[in-house]
Parts: sequence; structure tokens; C-alpha cells
Amino acid sequence: MQIALHDYDPNWPAMFDQEHCRVTAAVGPVALEVHHVGSTSVPGLAAKPVLDIVLAVPDSTDEAVYVPALKLAGYVFVLREADWFEHRLLRREPGRVNLHVFTAGCMEIAVMIGFRDWLRSHPDDRDLYERAKRSLAVREWSQVQDYADAKSEVISEIQRRVGMS
Repeated sequence: MQIALHDYDPNWPAMFDQEHCRVTAAVGPVALEVHHVGSTSVPGLAAKPVLDIVLAVPDSTDEAVYVPALKLAGYVFVLREADWFEHRLLRREPGRVNLHVFTAGCMEIAVMIGFRDWLRSHPDDRDLYERAKRSLAVREWSQVQDYADAKSEVISEIQRRVGMS
């Protein structure tokens, strides 16, 4: 399969705002932070039309506190990664949303936000990242995660160069 990248859509921030409201309405004060991350959060950057959202909760391992409410709001529980910051992934269709749940204070939240903010304010690195994404997107992949993993080289290069890693 090839990855379908779309030019930046100026509607993506408004779509995030709707999802932010959906998430916070569902889980209330358990939502300590909600952030738009990933390529759709960077103006001018081509992306798969999937919103990536980070939800910080008091304890991501305490799924009973947030998963049932998110399921009622239309999310489906997809993945539990105990060995990667106790990450939980939920998805919602239609709308193509990936909701990444971490425990508040998790360093991965800061990494995701830092990378987003860097690309927002440094067009040369945003363009470098986009070129890498476009060159990878035309290849054949057995699954989307393989494409995502292949992008890690350019991500790490940018992060190292700017002191993020």
C-alpha cells in the first residue's frame, strides 16, 4: 500500500477544536491536557488526513477512569503499550482521529509538542520533513506503521540537530 498524503487543510485546526470539545465533554476533569500534535497540527505541512491528539490523564493505566466515557463518545480502544510510556490509543471514525493517552508529565508529551512547535516556527525543517514524508509515501508498505517507523530517521535528525534528544 502507498500512503496518501494531502496538502495542508486549513480546516484541520477547527476539526481539532471539535475533537477537543468531544474529549473534554466525555472525560471532564480527567482531561488534564489535550493537544493537537502530528503533521495535521503544523500549518503548511502535508499529512495523512488523520488528526493526532494527545490526552494527558492522571494515570493512563487507570483505563476505567476514561476509556468507558470515550467509548460512549464514539472512540474505539485500539492499543495498550505498557512498554512505551503506558501509552493507550483510541480511534474515532468518521473523522479519522487517533487519540494518544499518556499519564500527565510523561516526557513523550513534551517531545511531541516540542517537535510540532519547532516545525511550526522553522519552515526549512518543516520542508525537510515534508520532502522525506513524500519520498516515503510513494513506496509500497505492508502497513502504515512501517511508513511511520521509516520517518523516524528524519525526525531524529531534526531533534538531534536542535537539541531535542
